[in-house]
Amino acid sequence: MKTRWITGNQIQLLENGEAFFPRVFETISQAQQEVIVETFILFDDPVGRALQAALLQAARRGARVDITIDGFGSPDLPDAFISSLTQAGVRIHVFDPAPRLWGWRTNLFRRMHRKIVVVDGARAFVGGINYSAEQLLSYGPSAKLDYAVEIEGPLVSHIRGFAVHAMAAGQLTRSPAGQHALTPEDVLRRYPPLQSPPPTAGHMSAMLVTRDNHRHTHDIEQHYRVAIRAARDRVVIANAYFFPGYRLLRELRRAARRGVRVELILQGEPDMPIVKTAARLLYHHLLSAGVRIYEYRERPLHGKVATSDHEWSTVGSSNLDPLSLSLNLEANVVIRDADFNRQLQGRLDELICHRCQEIFASPLQESSWWRLLRSFLVFHVLRLYPSWAGWLPAHQPRLTPAENLLQAER
Repeated sequence: MKTRWITGNQIQLLENGEAFFPRVFETISQAQQEVIVETFILFDDPVGRALQAALLQAARRGARVDITIDGFGSPDLPDAFISSLTQAGVRIHVFDPAPRLWGWRTNLFRRMHRKIVVVDGARAFVGGINYSAEQLLSYGPSAKLDYAVEIEGPLVSHIRGFAVHAMAAGQLTRSPAGQHALTPEDVLRRYPPLQSPPPTAGHMSAMLVTRDNHRHTHDIEQHYRVAIRAARDRVVIANAYFFPGYRLLRELRRAARRGVRVELILQGEPDMPIVKTAARLLYHHLLSAGVRIYEYRERPLHGKVATSDHEWSTVGSSNLDPLSLSLNLEANVVIRDADFNRQLQGRLDELICHRCQEIFASPLQESSWWRLLRSFLVFHVLRLYPSWAGWLPAHQPRLTPAENLLQAER
């Protein structure tokens, strides 16, 4: 997929499940022709069942409906949940399903981490929000803060084309209705090219940037690095899992040293304690160069967003850690628009001013010998992990119809 700027779009920022889910479910339920969904997590809870209801409504109206879930992120959907969808004609594809070993999931690497929705080739959603109740404030103190975007305009056609070819690249063995085996050609016939691209909906320029394990292994990281390198005023990154590669870390330090205000919003109340521990290994290295670090303390941070200067922004699924930058399949939207940049920047400023605690070097209280040793080890891990990540299991995307898995378990 060739990455390029596409103009004429209208893009709306959606914060948290409260804004995201109503828009997605309404759009899907009103679909006339087709619905394509990719998600890392789909749970059988109120949010998952609301998505299920919207998909059923679209399928019963006669729309083509395909949903791809990740075999690691969505491992325990009940048979009844899956069957109700497949019986209505919804095709459910599981990315890289794997048997458990003594109860443990074995497909640890190369996860399908994207979150994409495309409806009728006219509207798309991209971001970091999964279909689970923990993305809602009502879930309680462990509810996650996250972001997505709703897109109208010519970029939707590009996102649709990517999603269709991602399905075609998988090994689809049988359709839910027990029809003939699906081949890549079948998928492309099921979703033929749009007769005309979506009309211009606004003035925003944007692009879909993806990461895979073949031709686009470092695209998302490269867009971050280019934006940071070009910054002259301010860079703000809010990222849930922060342990970037050496080159991105170097660009952050260089930007701060040339006078750019570089601010990181990281986890202060993480859902996994190791996330905070890993990020804190980098604090002295960043603070010493003038980077400002804020820990979000209200609840777990799950967002993956950033702004640079007064036009560049990104929202998506990619964290800045080894899994997202070197292993997972990811998708971000990069936006070049002053109004969107201002809106996202305003939301991040609100976090910095009212919901974060700034971290300073002096209270970290570490001995100099340990800091030097740790810096040496971290430096070499960050410098080399794009290489060692390549040694881990790599594979072609493997999609299996969910009902095949159900039959195998019976």
